[in-house]
Order: sequence, then structure tokens, then C-alpha cells
Amino acid sequence: MPLNARAVLRIAALILLFALCVPVHVMSKHLLRRSPWPQWFLSAAAWIIGVRAHLTGGPIRRHSLLVSNHTSWLDILILGATTNCTFVSKDELGHPLIHWLADQNATVYVKRTARTSAKDQAITIAKALEGDKPVALFPEGTTGPGTHLLPFRSTLLEAAKFAAKDVQIRPVAVDYGAAAAEIGWYQEPGKDNVLRIIGRRGTLAVLVNVLRPLDRVADRKQLAHEARERIADELGFKSRPHSPIGAGE
Repeated sequence: MPLNARAVLRIAALILLFALCVPVHVMSKHLLRRSPWPQWFLSAAAWIIGVRAHLTGGPIRRHSLLVSNHTSWLDILILGATTNCTFVSKDELGHPLIHWLADQNATVYVKRTARTSAKDQAITIAKALEGDKPVALFPEGTTGPGTHLLPFRSTLLEAAKFAAKDVQIRPVAVDYGAAAAEIGWYQEPGKDNVLRIIGRRGTLAVLVNVLRPLDRVADRKQLAHEARERIADELGFKSRPHSPIGAGE
């Protein structure tokens, strides 16, 4: 997909943002052992791309597991900016720069292809939940079309059980409104999608709806089902009755 002038300007602004943030971030980590810059960077990057995000349903307490729908790579910028969360990600992110950026926000890596180690993956996430940042999980496992939800996998919701802290599980509906189908990254080459979204005209209003906590008494399959139902209802989707909610994937 060819670059338009808008995309060129936004890419240039993102490069400048990166160049300005990295030295200050690295210095903050070295001197203070912590840095507020990842959240600020994600917020500024989203703003440059045209996103105007608004959070409802907060505040989010410490030791929270956020269970969110996944429509676009923009979800990372938006959730990181509005909730200051870290993310659960597959262990292979491709380009080393992307991996480095994910590391700066304390991303939790799991090897999703290794089904025999599901408990170990949940324990890894549980350790992250004992920290100060909320942890965001995309149970669909991939981005969807924006018009409906994909099946939710339930395995990693076990993390709340293994954590040494009292973890709240909160569904989060990231709502792109009428633009959801346009934003959805589904069966489209990654490069084409990124250039199309960055070159998009105008701004994009996004609501991040943090819903009430799930009842921890339920088992992981019930939790996944309830999270999916609440998010679908918030987004105005009709839940497909025969959708195979992930039994153990």
C-alpha cells in the first residue's frame, strides 16, 4: 500500500517521539529504577495517529486482570495509555525493535503453542499480577473483524487463582464505534493495515469501557463466557450461541 502525505507526517512524528522519549526513559530506569515514560509514549503515539481515547468505569485497582476484546494493534496503544497496564503477549513478536518496546512496558511473554505448559503460563501471569500494574489479556488470541467477537480462550484466566494477591478480573470493551469494521485487523497483511490506519483521515474517538468485576467463584470457562457476554453486550454485538468458547486452548 502506497504512503500518503498524512502517513508520512505521522510516521515522521512517531520517529521524533521515539528519539525524544528513549534517552529520558533509559535515564529514568537507570537512576530511579522505574519510568513513567512507557505510558506517556503510548498516549502520545496514539494521539499522533489520530486516536482520542476516553476511559469509563475506572478507577482500576492494583492486581487487576483486564480481559479485553482485540480489534487492532491500536488496542495496545489505547489500553496502555488509558489504564497504564502491561500486556500478555506471545513470545515471538517479530522485529527486535517491537520486542524491545514491549520489554519497556514489562510485557509478560507466554509460549501459546506449548499447550502442555498452560499452568506454567498462568503462573507467569500470576507473578505479574502481584506487581503494581494491571495486566491486560486478549483471550481471543488474535485481532478480530470489529463486527463480532471471536471465541474466548479460557486457560490463562487461571492466573487469578495462582496469584498471591486478591486479583480482580475486569472485562474491558474497547469501542471504536462506527469505525470498528474499518479499524479491524482481520485477514489483512500487517503492513497494509498499519499504513492504512496511520494514513487515515481525521481523528478516531475510542471509548475504553472498564466493566464491573467478574465473580471469582466461577471456573475459568465460566469466567471466559461471562467476560465475552458482557463485552459483546457493551459493544452491541449479538452473541453467537454456538461460538466455541475456548474450553482449554
